[in-house]
Amino acid sequence: RLDLLDPSPLDIEISDIAHGLARVARWNGQTSGDHAFSVAQHSLLVEALFGELVPDAPADARLAALLHDAPEYVIGDMISPFKSVMGGSYKECELRLQRAIHLRFSLPVEPSAGLRKEIKRADQIAAYFEATLLAGFSTAEATEFFGRPRGFNADRFDFTPRSVTWAQNAFLERYAAIETKRQSTVTEHLAT
Repeated sequence: RLDLLDPSPLDIEISDIAHGLARVARWNGQTSGDHAFSVAQHSLLVEALFGELVPDAPADARLAALLHDAPEYVIGDMISPFKSVMGGSYKECELRLQRAIHLRFSLPVEPSAGLRKEIKRADQIAAYFEATLLAGFSTAEATEFFGRPRGFNADRFDFTPRSVTWAQNAFLERYAAIETKRQSTVTEHLAT
């Protein structure tokens, strides 16, 4: 149970996030393939792109990238034009959830402007490729909305829409790998 108006970090579990995000379709499900391209898959893609943009990023930053759309596990993925129409109340709810999620996983409640900018850049690169490869956008349309990525080749990343079970498990595996790195960093700091 999670109170959407006053979310508590104590009510948030990574298994719930993975479960929900694996079942939320990007692009309102208007994509090609036998399965929807889920927000869990998008999150994995953004985290991988973020790693390419910022190869020396600490594990905390990698986790922030993986969880950048985590509130959508309970509120769904709204397309950007609709978010704009909804305005402040939707964004406030999303921000409260994001802050609670960050507290739950010991991340800064307000990530630095630099980190937010790099995650947003990875998010836009992912959106460009998703739009052109899965959602039927022309290159010109995608470039207008998301900008054209420079230095990235879609062939290096997986855009195959997968089953919810695959997406959920892949998200949990990536979380576990990042969390292992975070814990080893803490251990190293304590040892010095």
